[in-house]
Amino acid sequence: MKPADNKVLKILSHTPTLLIVVVVFVLGYTFKGLVSSAPTSSSTSTVDTSTDDAVEEIWTCSMHPQIKLPKPGKCPLCGMDLILAEGASKPRKAQKKSAPKYACSMFCVPPMPMPGDCPICGMEMVEVDDSGGDEGGPRTLTLSKMAQKLAEIETIPVSRKTVTAEIRMVGKIDYDETRLGYITAWVPGRLERLYVDYTGVPVQKGDHMVYLYSPELSTAQTELLEALRRAKAAQAGGGSILDERATEWVEDIRDKFRLWGMTDEQIAEIEERGTTSDYMTIYAPMGGIVIYKNLLEGAYVETGTRIYTIADLSHLWVKLDAYESDLAWLRYGQKVEFEAEAYPGDIFVGTVAFISPVLDAKTRTVKVRVNVENPDGRLKPEMFVRAVAHSEVAAGGRVVDAELAGKWMCPMHPEIVKDQADDCDRCGMPLVRTESLGYVSVEAGSTEMPLVIPASGPLITGKRALVYIEVPGEPGTYEGREILLGPRVGNQYIVFDGLTEGERVVVHGNFKIDSAVQIMAKPSMMNPDEEKPEPSGDDELGQDVATSHEMPSPRHDLDSPVGLKLNIPPAFAAEFKPVLAAYLTIQDALSHDLHKPAQDAAKDLAAALNDVDMGLLEGQAHMAWMKEASDLAKSANDLAGSSDIQRARSAFALLSESMIVSAKCYGVASESVHRFHCPMAFGDRGGDWLQRKEKTENPYFGSAMFRCGVMKETIAPRTAGGANDDGE
Repeated sequence: MKPADNKVLKILSHTPTLLIVVVVFVLGYTFKGLVSSAPTSSSTSTVDTSTDDAVEEIWTCSMHPQIKLPKPGKCPLCGMDLILAEGASKPRKAQKKSAPKYACSMFCVPPMPMPGDCPICGMEMVEVDDSGGDEGGPRTLTLSKMAQKLAEIETIPVSRKTVTAEIRMVGKIDYDETRLGYITAWVPGRLERLYVDYTGVPVQKGDHMVYLYSPELSTAQTELLEALRRAKAAQAGGGSILDERATEWVEDIRDKFRLWGMTDEQIAEIEERGTTSDYMTIYAPMGGIVIYKNLLEGAYVETGTRIYTIADLSHLWVKLDAYESDLAWLRYGQKVEFEAEAYPGDIFVGTVAFISPVLDAKTRTVKVRVNVENPDGRLKPEMFVRAVAHSEVAAGGRVVDAELAGKWMCPMHPEIVKDQADDCDRCGMPLVRTESLGYVSVEAGSTEMPLVIPASGPLITGKRALVYIEVPGEPGTYEGREILLGPRVGNQYIVFDGLTEGERVVVHGNFKIDSAVQIMAKPSMMNPDEEKPEPSGDDELGQDVATSHEMPSPRHDLDSPVGLKLNIPPAFAAEFKPVLAAYLTIQDALSHDLHKPAQDAAKDLAAALNDVDMGLLEGQAHMAWMKEASDLAKSANDLAGSSDIQRARSAFALLSESMIVSAKCYGVASESVHRFHCPMAFGDRGGDWLQRKEKTENPYFGSAMFRCGVMKETIAPRTAGGANDDGE
């Protein structure tokens, strides 16, 4: 055989073995593929449980949709039962992992599928996790850890706390007008000698100032000496009727000398001398500095001619200019620190005693007067000063001062502060509660503390404010949200609506996030939704929340119309009726000087407030009632616990402010009530109240001034359409 033939025979001899090996290999590969492609029961169960069967429940409050809890219970704000949020129990969709994308840290371009350098800024692009961006909502963006680091994203939690406003002002020092004195001529004559030759001389009370010549002095002294002679004759007996009345005549002449400015010592000297004189010495009625010298020696004067002006410089005024945007943070009795140009580094402290009711149209500022003590005389009138006031701000922009909380203050002299009701030591006016002057007391952890975020958090454009929050449970995912901002206080913004305590807000890197969202054609700061986003709940609540900053507060201008048109169901007027009835009972009791019945009616009012079904109100009406009900309850409890009728009337004044606004907002059920105003109440500060009768029955003075007051308006019963008969 040929060698080739031998090779063929060898191959053929091994053919069965080769075929067996090939067949086994093919069958094994096929079986393996079938096993791997057919899902087992256990694997199917695992996939379903982690994707389609997963359920997420969120429970919320129908009145406060910002409350979102993972399980049912009570609303922490109003106590109502939580309800299952619509669509919250639907199974979550399985997220598909998308292909990696790359972007630069400045987000110059949308994420790109390939790595490299940014075509705009040239920076190296890094991988970003863009999966789930559309799944999570139109305002969301997901970044990888590297992208977060490059964008320098920083978040902080939203918190409730009191914030401090710093109000800076400038002004100058001036004389205290209440501590100026004048040396005048009380009889006509000639200035024979002026003992104070120039201005700036310090004088003490009783120092001799002027030596005056007046012929009228001689005539009056002759009358005095004659009256004394007749009085002695009457005492010896046997005198005439004129002699018997000479003693009264002597006292009349002595009173005339006193009115001319003579002291008792000067009058006694005339009587002892027994002769008349045409000269008299005028003494200083107070101590201070002579700031004006109006006449010279030898000048003739008439009665009332001013000769000197004396100023007490131990107490001065500081007149400051405050911008109108800062007036919300300034209060009567507030402490102010200031620094004078003459003493850099030295801090002086004064008290706000007056805030001008008129705005300067040219400078757009308001004059603020500060009282300051100057015992060492370092401060001089006309000195320029730079001042700063610090105001702790609570919810609604009200000023907090722990030192003045619950105290009583004089409305004319703010330095007079006492722990209980009393009269002012200087002017005798009755003290008033500091709450009536715009202060509130906020303790740690109180719900009155405002919700605040740093000023770097919101992106503001026009009337819109947008923040980016970190989505809980999804690291690197940020969601844009429009919020309703309150006033800016220092480096903080007060948030009225749109955020809840504990949410983390982006305070650094938010512009980069927003630019990336803009590039991706999603709603952003510059490109809002076509429809106005609603902060929460249904359409009606969303519209109400947009005007939540107009919600009535316990301090109102009662002559102005109510700021909100609330949607009040007619049934709520019946709920409010017992509250108003208890209030009218208090008014009737105080107008008749009955303290105990007024206290009992205040307890009935507090009980009636607890029985009010606030579930009848929705949206902003519900939120406004919660605030007013809290203020009504506080005033009612203060009145019920008052120790005397004066304190009861002070509490009734605060109760009336809230009750008047509540009656306008929530309606009168069946009968009209009338608002009265007494301009003389509380030291001419004035006070308002409601009553049934059309004739005045003053609760602040009672029987002393029972008919003092005028009717300001009538609040008619609310109609079925939800408005008062008068259209309100």
